[in-house]
Amino acid sequence: MAEPLFINGRFLTQPMSGVQRYAREIVRALDRRPDAADRYVLLTPVGADDLQLTTLPVQTVPSGRDHLWEQTALAWAARHGRLLSLGGSGPVLHPRQIVVIHDAAVFRHPEHFRRGYAAFHRILGRLLARQARLATVSEFSRRELATALNLPPADITAAPNSADHLRNIMPDPAAIERFDLTGRPYFVALGNLTPNKNLAVAIRALARLADPTVRLVLIGARAPKIFDQPTIQTDPRLIFAGRRSDVEIAALLRGARGLIFPSLYEGFGIPPLEAFVHGCPVIASDIAATREVCADAALYFAPHDDATLAGHMTRLLTATDPARREAGLRRAALYSWSRSAEILDDLLTSTWR
Repeated sequence: MAEPLFINGRFLTQPMSGVQRYAREIVRALDRRPDAADRYVLLTPVGADDLQLTTLPVQTVPSGRDHLWEQTALAWAARHGRLLSLGGSGPVLHPRQIVVIHDAAVFRHPEHFRRGYAAFHRILGRLLARQARLATVSEFSRRELATALNLPPADITAAPNSADHLRNIMPDPAAIERFDLTGRPYFVALGNLTPNKNLAVAIRALARLADPTVRLVLIGARAPKIFDQPTIQTDPRLIFAGRRSDVEIAALLRGARGLIFPSLYEGFGIPPLEAFVHGCPVIASDIAATREVCADAALYFAPHDDATLAGHMTRLLTATDPARREAGLRRAALYSWSRSAEILDDLLTSTWR
């Protein structure tokens, strides 16, 4: 009899960010595999969100929903099988586990996190590197984690993000009206309002634009328990949209003059792909992860160079670039949740033979 394959469902108790998006879409992709019902079980804490899966069975494991649940109740429930942990953490004593760690930010930029959070996750990452098989989301993160955790890069598997979740949905045009953007030129910054997202440079660039009608829409929520609070400058042309549904995000991206992605550090960066899917130009900070994902499809600026960013914004306010739009569509087509789920499935079933 084949060894059971369990999935760590703790991510279904957490607010949505790139990590949780990845975990949700990988599980949905596994659920679409023809043998999912016979091979996988999703183990979730009490009160977890319902992914509305079609075939993959879900089992609730009581006793909490935080790291303690993961290290105790989950570890016990999955003890007789292999475990796939998609959200950057997992039970350190489980002997047959694949853990996806999305980036090396707690090692490279601990100043972006609450001190206790960064210290805990550095320790957890080092313990998992000794016990589990690791995967990550980009070649850049593979190199970063290999250095931080003293592992050969070949020991870490890359299973990238995608934007397929925004590809076939119907955008909600009411989102444009809701934020009084009808007929206005606007840019979008998409992601939780945390220090590594570097939104201050986008706000400084906005201040350089004389046009009083232009808007910058910030989509995402703050994460005060994890990150230190960023200082957000007040500008009447800023719109704080908070968390938005996928259909609203799709509409806002389709109508935007561009997506601004000014991050200081990323393991991958899903928003540029989401923008590419909807034909939205991307202006991105010139860091390794965005270069890997976007290649020649984006306009780039040094992460603190608001003057160059403002110049790119002015360019997109005055002219279109069909060739770069086509390049963006080609970049987005390179990434698929189904392909990444297959990589992880192969890794989980081929390791420990």
